[in-house]
Amino acid sequence: MGSRRWIILGAVLIAIPIAAVGWYLASPLFIDRTVDEPLPVDIPSEAELNSLPPSEREALADSVQATAASMPGKAMEEEMPAGEEPTLLREGAFVDADAFHQGSGTASVLELADGQRILRFESFSVTNGPDLHVLLASGISPQSRDDLGEYVDLGELKGNIGDQNYEIPQDLDLDAYQSVVIYCVPFHVIFSVADLSN
Repeated sequence: MGSRRWIILGAVLIAIPIAAVGWYLASPLFIDRTVDEPLPVDIPSEAELNSLPPSEREALADSVQATAASMPGKAMEEEMPAGEEPTLLREGAFVDADAFHQGSGTASVLELADGQRILRFESFSVTNGPDLHVLLASGISPQSRDDLGEYVDLGELKGNIGDQNYEIPQDLDLDAYQSVVIYCVPFHVIFSVADLSN
């Protein structure tokens, strides 16, 4: 009777970590993470301001004044830069990696007015999975990790649904990278790819 208890206890102790690992690996397939990040530059241009109806222009001016009034004062000698639209450097559309790993939306490489470059996803959706990362890869339309070539990891995917931004290192030569890859690090599986074009 005593040995049976030890067998049951041993089985439970083995089952708990197996169940925990199983949940970690399988749960992303059933849980979506939605993100909705705005573009870092959200200053309307003069043309956009002039196209607004007078009532909306006044409401926007009142909102800006109220926000400014609540901020602590700070002396500024430099002229404030005018709001500028980001410059589109490259873009591509996400496609499915296979019948199970599916993705859609656009990936755009943008240069902001201050020279910072970001990778922006819009209308983005991808099958969720464990520990997904965003890669810039030198390979075109990679199908497996052997096809990635040289790559730069821009970090963990913020959400499998929604608009989001990833900072691109300033010293990175963008001409060397041909695709954006959603990549599962533990299993080395590609979930979706967007080939970048000028």
